[in-house]
Amino acid sequence: MKIGIILYSNDAETVWNAFRLGNFVLKSGDTVKVFLMAKGVECESLSTNQFDITEQMHALVENGGNILACGTCLKIRQKGGTELCPLSTMKDLYELIKESDKVVTF
Repeated sequence: MKIGIILYSNDAETVWNAFRLGNFVLKSGDTVKVFLMAKGVECESLSTNQFDITEQMHALVENGGNILACGTCLKIRQKGGTELCPLSTMKDLYELIKESDKVVTF
């Protein structure tokens, strides 16, 4: 199954749980893509002692998942894409939705 996760929160616990779900999906043998938009593009800077988001993000990519970040949302925050979260477009979001069997949002 192909799972799409749309993440638009900058609440550390919510973001951490979204990536935990993504990692569980991969361990279950399915595929996952995560699209960061709005406040979600801030996720790389949200790790805390309790919620190690960066660790979850790296695990997701290392296990075959993909993370995409909305370019417009990054520009609003005067940020650019990174190797972990490449700059993406609405076309990429549309493709994620179109190709996914299920889409969940956080």
